[in-house]
Amino acid sequence: MREKKIVAIIQARITSTRLPGKVLMEIEGKSMLWHVLNRLKFSKKLDDIILAIPNTKENDILEKFAKDNKVRYFKGSEEDVLSRYYETAQKFNCDPIARVTSDCPLIDPEVVDLVVEKYLDLGADYTSNTIKKTFPRGLETEVFSFRILERAYTEAKNDLEREHVTLYFVKYPEIFRLVNVVNEKDLSYMRWTVDEAKDLEFVREVYRRLYKEGKIFSMKDIVSLLKKYPELMEINKGVKQKYEG
Repeated sequence: MREKKIVAIIQARITSTRLPGKVLMEIEGKSMLWHVLNRLKFSKKLDDIILAIPNTKENDILEKFAKDNKVRYFKGSEEDVLSRYYETAQKFNCDPIARVTSDCPLIDPEVVDLVVEKYLDLGADYTSNTIKKTFPRGLETEVFSFRILERAYTEAKNDLEREHVTLYFVKYPEIFRLVNVVNEKDLSYMRWTVDEAKDLEFVREVYRRLYKEGKIFSMKDIVSLLKKYPELMEINKGVKQKYEG
């Protein structure tokens, strides 16, 4: 039995700048956020999932979502996401923490488990598949200790470091021991996250072909689908990532 309990904290907000309200937009009859939670529940390594949501009136709808779906949550600063994330981890005694974002409805629990496993086996401060990107965008998973989250919360000063929770870790490899998990084949050119309407259209097409209630489809299933129907990747081909870390 593992001694450490791995808790996934998902940051979510309703006021996304590029596609407002996207986390509650429908995919096969369920919200995007519901699908993220549902897919993470198939993980064999995660012990709990918690939402970190902003404490603004506009985001009260996410509090209702959490209650309706019996998910624990914490409300904190909307702009200082690092603060919100840290306070969530502090309140629920999360250590270590797995970070997944709410705009990744194709997140693969097997990929999450792979990153968690590497974190536990290698004892790094921070383990992810994002330092050198080889997985499709939208499968980003980061695992780190509360200790380094607290250090980032205390020491990070500029706005970018406060907005992007783990940026402080990656900026200082001389301070933190970082481990990157690499896919056997570089699929980083594939875009599976949701920032704009075209991304959502792509994800809906994937779900329409692969989703079955009560079951999960994997990264390999999606890759096979896209090999068969490469035209699907043209849907959101022109979308640019807002931030490259």
